[in-house]
Amino acid sequence: MQVEAKPEWLTVQPPAGEDYQQLKGLFRSLNLHTVCEEAHCPNVHECWGGGTATLMLMGDVCSRACRFCMVTPGKPQGALDQLEPENVAFALSQMGLSYVVLTSVDRDDLPDGGASHFARTIRLVKEKRPKMLVEVLIPDFQNDLDSLRAIVSAGPDVVAHNVETTMSLTPSVRDPRAGYWQSLSVLRTLKRLDGGLHTKSSIMVGLGETEEEMHVTMVHLRNAGVDFLTVGQYLRPSGRHLKVQEFVAPSQFEKYRLMGEELGFRYVASGPLVRSSYRAGEFFIRSAVEKDRG
Repeated sequence: MQVEAKPEWLTVQPPAGEDYQQLKGLFRSLNLHTVCEEAHCPNVHECWGGGTATLMLMGDVCSRACRFCMVTPGKPQGALDQLEPENVAFALSQMGLSYVVLTSVDRDDLPDGGASHFARTIRLVKEKRPKMLVEVLIPDFQNDLDSLRAIVSAGPDVVAHNVETTMSLTPSVRDPRAGYWQSLSVLRTLKRLDGGLHTKSSIMVGLGETEEEMHVTMVHLRNAGVDFLTVGQYLRPSGRHLKVQEFVAPSQFEKYRLMGEELGFRYVASGPLVRSSYRAGEFFIRSAVEKDRG
């Protein structure tokens, strides 16, 4: 049954504040895109108000059309802003951050899926801010080994790739080119390329999944070596997107958190407003990365 009215635990504040406006102006002046805006993230007021954001590389048009995602699908036709890596590095050098997340649209129109562009951005950010921890949320790059190797070689501290949903729901939720097993293979390959790399994934709930299916998905992610997991409520961006089947109660999110921790994830962020790039989770992940470095 379709649920229309959102429960009170999904109430959020509208974007506001001086830091929010300053960040918005800086990104606009450099022609940079953020997943915070493109994906209508409910936490944008918290993150931007705290001086952090998730930057989205390679434009704001995605070559895929997942049925849950607000990012505009289309045909980028190979167009890339060659100054984007420098502009991203400059923007981040102007922000007093210790942890940043870089993500991107899918770019199946590019020979390497845009991996070299992504990797160049990581390197420039690291050059500008050597002490900044860089998390990247990557597309699957069609599971191309050279593309994944380029990302890992650039030296990010955390590499995330989202499985998004359970195996049975994947065909109806994600673009046909984004397979469940392909995503698991990407995560497994990342660990094989660098056994010390911290990896992360995310699952949406409220799409019709069962608790048993969630458990199986978590087991698959752990078997792929994933360290960090986020679980959040799917919210319908528009009438053309998938309907919300259930607004999952906070108590169930807590159950998923405990389930993940029992399976061995080093950190599980699970809650109605949790997203893959979840600011509250950065503190634990940062400490875990720094501890392992030490």
